[in-house]
This record gives sequence, structure tokens and C-alpha cells, in this order.
Amino acid sequence: MKFNNPIIAGFYPDPSICKVNDDFYLVTSTFEYFPGIPIFHSKDLVNWSQIGHCLTRDEQLPLANSHSSAGIFAPTIRYHDGVFYVITTNITINKNFIVTANDPRGPWSDPIWLDDWPGIDPSLLFDDNGDVYITGTSDGGSDEKPGLYQAKIDPQSGKLLSERRYIYEGTGGTASPEAPHLYKINGLYYLMTAEGGTEYGHMETIARSNDPFGPFEGNPHDPILTHRSLDSPIHATGHADLVELDDGSWWGVFLAIRPIGYPRKHHIGRETFLAPVEWQDGWPIFGQNGRVGLEMEAPQLFKGYEKKPESNYLFTSDTLHQEFNFLRNPYPNDWSLTDRKGWLTLNGSAVTLNDLDSPAFIGRRQTDHRCTVETYLDFAPKKDDEEAGLVTYMNGRFHYEIAKVREADQQYIILRKTLADLTVIEKKVLCDADQVILGVRADPYQYKFYVKELDNEKVVKEYQIGEAECGMLATEVAGGFTGVYIGMYATGNGKKSTTPAYFKWYNYQA
Repeated sequence: MKFNNPIIAGFYPDPSICKVNDDFYLVTSTFEYFPGIPIFHSKDLVNWSQIGHCLTRDEQLPLANSHSSAGIFAPTIRYHDGVFYVITTNITINKNFIVTANDPRGPWSDPIWLDDWPGIDPSLLFDDNGDVYITGTSDGGSDEKPGLYQAKIDPQSGKLLSERRYIYEGTGGTASPEAPHLYKINGLYYLMTAEGGTEYGHMETIARSNDPFGPFEGNPHDPILTHRSLDSPIHATGHADLVELDDGSWWGVFLAIRPIGYPRKHHIGRETFLAPVEWQDGWPIFGQNGRVGLEMEAPQLFKGYEKKPESNYLFTSDTLHQEFNFLRNPYPNDWSLTDRKGWLTLNGSAVTLNDLDSPAFIGRRQTDHRCTVETYLDFAPKKDDEEAGLVTYMNGRFHYEIAKVREADQQYIILRKTLADLTVIEKKVLCDADQVILGVRADPYQYKFYVKELDNEKVVKEYQIGEAECGMLATEVAGGFTGVYIGMYATGNGKKSTTPAYFKWYNYQA
């Protein structure tokens, strides 16, 4: 039976996996978005469902003034003696930390800060003799030799139990290897790492030793995973993690991208992929000689695809659906699910989508190149500069929004484009309706923005207001490590808005 890659589509990079009995758990990076570190569950490695987030409280995830693509980098999840451990880096405050939970659905602990451990991409190995090792990168801002470092650690306190030691320089695929994982397999210690950067030169390499601190012998068959220089719909493969199944087979999860066009561009982010791992001469290798496909032979556990839940989000609960995120730590007064029963209320603040702050924004990842997103908005701004609408957002310097605004006692729908230091209102249309459906239809190359004006909840007028290139929101243009979100927002553009924006539903269809 075949399965399709990616197994988790959209901006879900840097996957890490662990197995507990018959269950698999997986986490990914979230950068400046809150809550942080989604955690997924699967029984077969192919069907995944999100069961929560590891970082749901401000004290776990301080993101004040976080630049785009700062925040949470590369978590690793491990399970030992009844406890789940997630170790990661918050680049915004330049600290590594561990959170723990007895139940992966939470609650997760407050951070155990690792004051003596610099660098990024930390990982843990619980050895069978009781020792615990932390492995990570050099501190790029110091005089440390570039490469990978390791120490023994007490994961309950975060204190190092040995000196921090340099253990490996990589194969030369980049100035400094990253995303290391140490495994003990058949009595040997395997050190797997990403090299070549997380762009088109990305690759995965591996070394081994009889001792956890080395010296490490490099794999003569490296890289064990890469698509660099290939003509393929999949690129930038790397940042992998391994898992062994009960039947003795091995599998790897890793990030990759699906770029569009030429020159290649990708805008929905680095995604989570899966591939079988074969052992050759005592070394693992992904897929077919390090190559993977959009369709591959599935694990024996896989019996077919489960029906996906509906993506028509109603705001009838007192909690947001876990697929929604905020930009940085949200301000409590900016949003409510109770001010107007059955509606999401956004109270626009002075903060805009351009600012290094938390606007009144709630969004969901774009997970498909072809999709349609709509939201039902009830908003009659009382003052100029008050606005609310729907945004396709890559970062604070690259985004498009279709919004309801007020100008000279009239209501308008606008299409605005922000591209680097250029912001332009491309179109403005008079709108008499207080209630509208705002929508965007996406294909791999274009966003098409449209409006449905309502009267007593019936559509009385529908029109397209404009188009915009997806490629201008791509990482190759906008930079960074994230992917496009499509979200609801409100703002007073420098002043607190006096008019709440009410959203009745948000619908995502692919």
C-alpha cells in the first residue's frame, strides 16, 4: 500500500518523533507563533492528528518583540520512564530549555532553563545505563569551534553533569552541522546531523562510535538523505529523526519543501515528510539511496487514510481550535469567544500586521497550494483607520489583506499589498453592507481575493477585488523559515479601535 508525502502539510518543519508502545508522537518548530510546538499523534506513521501544544502559557514561551523566524527552533521529543521530554531553543531570548509531561496532551511543565548550554537544536539521549546526554551545536556568537557539542545532563534540573565537549565537525557540508540526534543502536552510538543549510543544499549525514563522546567515524556513503541538484518536486530534504517499529523496520521523518515554478519558490513552508530507512553495511539510508518521493510504500501498520475532520471552524466553544495561532504572545483584551456568543471578537489595537508586536490576529497555516478560505465578518467601523479583514501573511514585511475600512463616512473593501518597504492599496470598492464574507482562492501561483456582501445573511452582491502572486510571499523572496498563514485580524492602525470586529466562522477547503 502506498502513502503520500508530506504526511503533515504546510508550515510544520524540523520534525522529531518518539514511539511509546503502539503510539507515535511528533513535534515541530513554531518560531514566532503562539501557542508553540504542536504535538501530533499517530498509530501508523501516516495518519496524524494534532492533540495539543507543548507551550501554551506566556511563561513557557516569551515572544515579546520577536522578529519573524525567531522564537522556537527545532524541538526534540523523547520518552523515558513514564515521562515525555521536549527540549528546544527560544531564539528570541537565546535560551535552551526542557518541558516535561506525563500525558503528551498536557499540561506541560514550566521550562527547565539550561543556563550552561548555548547553541541551538538541542537533543537528548537516554542511555540504557542511566546516563542522559545532551547534544547540540556550537554557540555561533562565541569563540567556540564550529561543530557539535555534547555533555551529560540531569534533565530534571537542567544541570550539566560533565564538561561540554566538542565531538564532531560534520562532513564539511556546511560551516557548522545542526539538528543533531544521538542514538544507541546495537551497542553503537550513531550521531545523525543536518548539513548544507536548510535550503536547497540541505542533506542528512551520520557518523558512529563505540563511545558517546567519540571519536566518530563518518559514513562513507554520506549523505544518507538529500535532493540537492535533483530535478524533483521535493527539495531541501533534511533535519531528520529516526524511529524503529515493532516489526524491526526503521523509518525517518524529516523536513522538505515543494517549490513551485522556475526559478523555484516555496511559500507554504517546510513540511513534514516520511520515508523508510534501510540499513546497509551497518549504516542507515533514507528511501532509495537517499532519495524520496511524493508517493512511497507505506509501513505495514498503515491500513488506509482516515477521513479528515471538517475545516469549517465555528466559534461556539470557549476555546479556539488548536490549528489556530496568534502572532507572538496575544494580549488578552484583543480577542474573545464570549463577548458575543457564537462569534470570535477581535478588538483592534494600535498594533498592525507590520509591527514587532502582537496584533489582534488569529490564523491557520495554508496547508495546500490549491485552497479556498472564507470568513464571515460583521464590522461597521466608526472611525477612519479602523479596519478588519482576512490576511495572507508570510511575515511583517510580506503580506496581502482584504479588509473592511472606513473613509469619509463611507465603508470600503480594500486590497492591500505589503512587499518589503512598499505598501500599496491596489483597489478600493464602496461597500454598503455591514456583514460580508471575505475570501481568497489560492492556486500554486495566484491568490484571488473576493467579497460577498450580505443582507439578512443572504448574498446580495459578489465580486473579485484583485489578485496577488504567491511567489512574492515565498521564502526565496520574503526570507525566513516560516510559511503562509491565512488569518483574521483587526487593527486601529496606531490607535485602539473603538469598533469590535465579529467573525462568525472561518472555512478552509482544499
